[in-house]
Amino acid sequence: MFKNNNAFSSFSVDDLSRAKSFYGETLGLEVSEDRMGLELHLANGGNVFVYAKADHMPATFTILNFQVDDVALVVDTLKSAGVRFETYGKGELKTDEKGIFSGEGMKIAWFKDPAGNFLSVIEGGDAN
Repeated sequence: MFKNNNAFSSFSVDDLSRAKSFYGETLGLEVSEDRMGLELHLANGGNVFVYAKADHMPATFTILNFQVDDVALVVDTLKSAGVRFETYGKGELKTDEKGIFSGEGMKIAWFKDPAGNFLSVIEGGDAN
């Protein structure tokens, strides 16, 4: 039914100004803004719509994964820009001291945007 239709993803934040700064300046994405919200322009040609929601509740799952060539390098770079990575001390997703999980041919590190939504950087596996 939707095979020939365009689609896009969206998520909410509690503060568009902070989101614009984080996604545009900290993460270096191209961001455009209109009266409805923000549009994140991704390298693969996709777009993600970000909108403000007064009663925003952060996503408890990863809403956006960034494929990278070197997770450790990206983690170090983002940490120097003030991004804090999640660390998990036990369980199947146990991370190292930098917050990087390694397993099944991939490396992944999770962090949050200013609204508390989960994002990740991922290297290897089926993602690349």
